Amino acid sequence: MSAAKNKLTEVSSNDHGLHGQYKTWFLDYASYVILERAVPAIEDGLKPVQRRILHAMKEMDDGRYNKVANIIGQAMQYHPHGDASIGDALVNMGQKDLLIDTQGNWGDVRTGDDAAAARYIEARLSKFALEVAFNAKTTEWQLSYDGRKNEPVALPMKFPLLLAQGADGIAVGLSTKILPHNFCEIIEAAIKHLRGKRFELHPDFLTGGMIDVADYNQGKRGGKVKVRAHIEEVDKKTLAIKSVPYGVTTTQLMESIVKANEQNKIKIKKVTDNTAAEVEIQVDLAPGISPDITIDALYKFTDCEISISPNACVIVADKPQFLGVQELLKLSVDKTRDLLEQELKIKLNELQEKWHYTSLEKIFFEEKIYKELEKKHETWEKVLDGIDKAFVPFKKQLKRAITQEDIIKLTEKPVRRIYKLDIDELNDQIKGLEAEIKQVKNDLNNLVDFAVAYFENLLKKYGKDRGRKTEIKQFEIIEAKSVAIANARLYVNREEGFIGTGLKKDELLFECSDLDDIIVFAKRGIMKVVKVSDKAFIGKDIIHAAVFQKNDERTTYNMIYADGKGGKSFAKRFNVTGVTRDKEYDLTKGDEKSKVHYLSVNRNGEAELVKITLTPGCAAHKKELEFNFAELEIKGRSSMGNTVTKYPIKSVRLKEAGVSTIAGKKLWYDDQFGRLNTDEKGQFLGMFEGDERILVVYSDGNYEITDQELTQKLDSEKVICIEKFNPGKIVTAIYADMEKKQFMAKRFKIETTTLKNKFLFIKEGEGNYVEAVTTAEEPVLAMQQGRGAQIRKGKLKIARIAEVTGYRTVGTKLADYSKSTEMEWVKSKEGNQPELFG
Repeated sequence: MSAAKNKLTEVSSNDHGLHGQYKTWFLDYASYVILERAVPAIEDGLKPVQRRILHAMKEMDDGRYNKVANIIGQAMQYHPHGDASIGDALVNMGQKDLLIDTQGNWGDVRTGDDAAAARYIEARLSKFALEVAFNAKTTEWQLSYDGRKNEPVALPMKFPLLLAQGADGIAVGLSTKILPHNFCEIIEAAIKHLRGKRFELHPDFLTGGMIDVADYNQGKRGGKVKVRAHIEEVDKKTLAIKSVPYGVTTTQLMESIVKANEQNKIKIKKVTDNTAAEVEIQVDLAPGISPDITIDALYKFTDCEISISPNACVIVADKPQFLGVQELLKLSVDKTRDLLEQELKIKLNELQEKWHYTSLEKIFFEEKIYKELEKKHETWEKVLDGIDKAFVPFKKQLKRAITQEDIIKLTEKPVRRIYKLDIDELNDQIKGLEAEIKQVKNDLNNLVDFAVAYFENLLKKYGKDRGRKTEIKQFEIIEAKSVAIANARLYVNREEGFIGTGLKKDELLFECSDLDDIIVFAKRGIMKVVKVSDKAFIGKDIIHAAVFQKNDERTTYNMIYADGKGGKSFAKRFNVTGVTRDKEYDLTKGDEKSKVHYLSVNRNGEAELVKITLTPGCAAHKKELEFNFAELEIKGRSSMGNTVTKYPIKSVRLKEAGVSTIAGKKLWYDDQFGRLNTDEKGQFLGMFEGDERILVVYSDGNYEITDQELTQKLDSEKVICIEKFNPGKIVTAIYADMEKKQFMAKRFKIETTTLKNKFLFIKEGEGNYVEAVTTAEEPVLAMQQGRGAQIRKGKLKIARIAEVTGYRTVGTKLADYSKSTEMEWVKSKEGNQPELFG
C-alpha cells in the first residue's frame, strides 16, 4: 500500500513534464516526417532513404552488379525503416534510368507491372552517378541512427538531380510534387544561368505523350499542366493510343475507357492492350461513330487526358520551402559551382603539396643532403636537425616552410645511388605539377567558364538518347456537349406539357446526350430551355422541342401568334442565342389567352410563304390571305412583331418553302489545332452557303474533300493547302520523287465525290512528299537551285510543262532533286493567287 502511494505521488509530481511532452510530440513527429522521410533536400535533391541507398551502393561498388537484396541489406545499416521502404525506393530510382544501372525485370511504369523479387534483380551505380554524386573530400558526415557508422549529411551532387528525377511525397500538413524535366534541357538551362541568360524549363516524362504547359507557373503551388496520350486514327473504325499520360498505366487507362463506355459517354466495340516494346492500346469503334469526335471524347471523359498540379516543396536550411523550378535550378547550379570550387581548391592544395615534396626530394638527392644520414649523430633528433640545417640555403626555392614531417618522409625513402636520369625525371615531374597548378589557378579565376565546360562535358558524355520525349503543345478546350454522344431518349407528353427521358409511355422525340440542353415551345407562346432530365414541366400543348445550341445566330424561328387581349395576330422572326436555364420566356405580348398559330425552325434563316385561313364567321371579306416571312426583319425574341390581321385565324399552312435570308457562314481554319471554326481564328476560308465543300491537301501527297462540320480534326502538321472547294479549278502540284531523285509537276481536276476519304495524287514511294501546291489559273513557279556561284534562278509557267490529267498520273519531270532547292509561287498582279508551300 505504501509503495503504491509513493508511485502515485511520483506520477503526480511529473504531471507537468508529461503534459509538456504531449504538447510537443506531434510537432516533433511532423518535423521528423517532413525532414527525414517525405521531402527532398535542396543540396542533393534526395530524400534520406534515396541518399542512404546510393551511399550503400557506393560502399559496395566494384564495377559489377549486386543483387538488390544485398543492396537493401547494406542500406539497412543506415536506414531504420525496414526493407520494404528501401526496396520500393530503389526500384523507383532504377526505373528513372539515371543514377542506377539495372539488370533483370525492374517492372514497367507504363503498364504498372511490378519489378521481380529483390533476390532476382541486380543493380549498380551508373557512370553518371559516380561522376556527379560522390566525393568523400567534399562530403559532410554524420553518425548513422545506431552510431556505428558514418553516413553523408548530403551527397555532393554536382547536377540539378531534383529537376531531372522529380519527386513525390506526402508529409504531415504538406506535400511535394516536383515533375521530372529533360536531362539535356536542364543542362542547357544550367549553362544559360551561369552565363546570366534567361531560361525556361518544362516537364518531360519517360512515358512520352503531350503536355500543355500554359499554366505551369514554374512548378509552383497553384500551377497545373495538362497531359495527354497520343491517339492515332488507324482507319475510320479503329483508333490506336500510342502513349500514356504521366502517372497513368495502360491498365488504368483501359479501365477509364471501359467506364466511359458503360456510362454511354463514348461508344466503342472493344479495347485491346497490344503493348510490347511500345505502348499500343487499340480502340475499336461502334458502327457509325466518328473517329474525330471519339478522340475528343477520350480526352474529355477518360484518363487519356489528366491534369497534374505541381507543388515544388524542398528542404532548405532544415526548413520546408515552396520554390519554382527556376529557383530550384539556380540554387542547384550555384551549389554545383561551389562544389567545383571546393574540388579545385582541394586539388590545388594537393598539387602544391606534391610540388613541395617533389622539390624537397630533388634538392635532397641533387645536393647530396642524404649523406647526413651517413654521419654519426648521437640521436635521431640530431640527424633530423642536421638535414634541416642542410636545407637552409635552398629554402628560398620552396613555397612553404619545411616541417619535421617532410624530413621524416624523405628519410623513409630507400637511399641508393642517384643518377642524372633520376634528377631529370624529378625536374619533369615538377614542370608537370607547375603546369597543373597553373591550370587549376586559371580554372579558379574563371570559375564560370570551368562550370560551363563541366556541364557541357556532362551533356556530351551522357546526353545521347536523352532527347525530349513529351511533346509540348497547346491543347484546345473540349466542350463536353460537343463530343457527347446520344445516350438518352427524350419523350414528350404534348397535352400535359411534360418532357423527359422517363416518359417512356409517351411520344419519342429523338435521341440526345444527357449533357444537352433542350429548347421547348408551348402553344401558349412560352419558351423554355431545360437540362435533359427524367421529367420536366414546360407548359400545356407543347408544339416544338429540340437540342439547344448556345450562341446560334443562324437558326431562325418564324412565328405567327394571336394576342389574347386585342385579338390581333402578329408575325415575328427571331433568334435564340442565350438564355437562363429553366426560366420561362413569353414570346407573345403577355396575355394568358395568347396562342401560337404557326412556328417554323429554319437552320439557315429561311423565310417561307404561308397561307392563312380566317375563321368563317369573321367580318373579313377575304377569308384567305398569304404572308411572306421574307418581308420581316430578324429581331429579338421579345419583340412584338408585325400585325398580320385583326381577324381571328382558323389555320396557317406552309405554301412555299423559303430560301435563306441571311449571309452564308464564314469559316476559318486554325492550323494550331487543325480545326474549322467560326470564331475568326486562323486562316479565313471564305463564305459558305448550304453544303459547299472544303479541299484539303496534305504534304504526304493525299487530298480530301470535306464538309463544314466543326467537330472534325485535320492533321495540322501535314496540311499544306486548305480552301473552299471549286470543282472547276485545276490543282497544280510539285512533288519530290525520292526514288528517282527528281521533282515532278502535275496538274489535275478533282473528280472524286466521296467525302472525308483521302486520295493519293503523287507517285507512291518511300519519302515522297509535296513541295508546293496551288489552284491558281495560271501558276507560275519561282525556283532557285544550287549555292554560291552555282545558284540558278528561274520562273516556270507550269501550265506549259504539265498537261491536265487524272489525279492518279505520275506527272512530268520538272528538275533534279536537291535539298537546297527553293520554290515559291509567283503572285498574280491582282494579288489573288494563294501562296502555299510544303
